[in-house]
Amino acid sequence: MLISFEGIEGSGKSTQAKRIKEWLEKRKIPCVLTREPGGTDIGKQIRRVLLDPNHTVMCPMTELLLYMADRAQHLSELIIPEMERGKMILCDRFYDATTVYQGIARQINMETILQLHHIVLADLKPSKTLLFDLPVEQGLSRAWSRIHADQSEQKENRFEKESIQFHEQVRSGYLDLAKHSPDRFVIVDAGQSEMRVFDDIVSIFQYIL
Repeated sequence: MLISFEGIEGSGKSTQAKRIKEWLEKRKIPCVLTREPGGTDIGKQIRRVLLDPNHTVMCPMTELLLYMADRAQHLSELIIPEMERGKMILCDRFYDATTVYQGIARQINMETILQLHHIVLADLKPSKTLLFDLPVEQGLSRAWSRIHADQSEQKENRFEKESIQFHEQVRSGYLDLAKHSPDRFVIVDAGQSEMRVFDDIVSIFQYIL
């Protein structure tokens, strides 16, 4: 089973993915927590290129193809082998992020993105996608607080530096995807306290399991 965690910057999805992994492990449910980009050693190198704030001249197609390269390696090296071993995969961002960030916000032709998804993913889709939703201003405020508190985060803030309009397009894109795939998406109110959000996620996983 593959569960993806999606949302705008500062939505808290990474924190909650770590917490639910611990919750699952306490219940002896085999699982793997991973992320995109950067779920493999090769992916970590790609992540450094993609998120480096100095790379302001990266064209959208370069960005898209780097994400696809990361995903191809991720699937081959980690996701598919671990799923075949019977483990639940918890993935911090997956292909929906590409659809909204590169397709909707960067305005790359959606047919191109769908073709690349088919080449890289074949028919693989998450069983469930948790969409952590909150207002853009609130998310970015959280994200920048995290960045200022952690020097390593300052090397990966290229997307946080995008315009408010860009992030509004991302949020709108996610909500539109959820509207059209209600069986797969579960919207989580990420504007709540961390504990309330976690309680909501536990309820979702109790239903899934």
